[in-house]
Amino acid sequence: MTTEIFNGMLSNTTHAISQGLLIPVMIILAIFFVYALINLGIIIAEYYKRRKTEFDFKYFINHILSFKDQKNPDKLIKVIETVEIPQSHKSILITLVNSSNLSREYRESLALKMVEDEGIKAAKRLEKTDIIAKISPAVGLMGTLIPLGPGLTALGAGNIQDLADHLIIAFDAAILGMAAAAIAFSISKIRRRWYEEDISNLETMVDTLLEIL
Repeated sequence: MTTEIFNGMLSNTTHAISQGLLIPVMIILAIFFVYALINLGIIIAEYYKRRKTEFDFKYFINHILSFKDQKNPDKLIKVIETVEIPQSHKSILITLVNSSNLSREYRESLALKMVEDEGIKAAKRLEKTDIIAKISPAVGLMGTLIPLGPGLTALGAGNIQDLADHLIIAFDAAILGMAAAAIAFSISKIRRRWYEEDISNLETMVDTLLEIL
């Protein structure tokens, strides 16, 4: 008798907890989906901006190398400021040019630190969409399973309408979870390629500047 009471209390408690999670889970799924859609719009705009301001990397390197024998920091800075690269990358290159009177070891250490920081910033920009891509399907699965308990109860009682309502919620949760994950995964994949290319270009530009300073 005591075991039955305990099992009944445990079952009621876990059922109440799981059903209480339904609304938070659906809210989280809606937030994930809206955030993914917003970022989809942002990445489309970023794509067209990148196409308009395509960076001629080889020309820039050759142009920088032409200053090797001139040692003219002011001209170098003017060239850097006119290049279509992220502003943070321009700041790194200009900082290196302004440190030309310091020791080579210090400049190399400074350059390594700034490039690493830029890589960390890029990783942080990818964190949110990476998280959504990984956990959104799990949250969607929770939103799918939670309504099935009351749905099965309604089926046992012969309440088809109640069953249909719970199944609609379950299907909606699954769709939102998978859609948010698919969009976020695609965004992260594209951005990661862009940022890796940007960091690679930055490393080469930094090495070139260190060579001629």
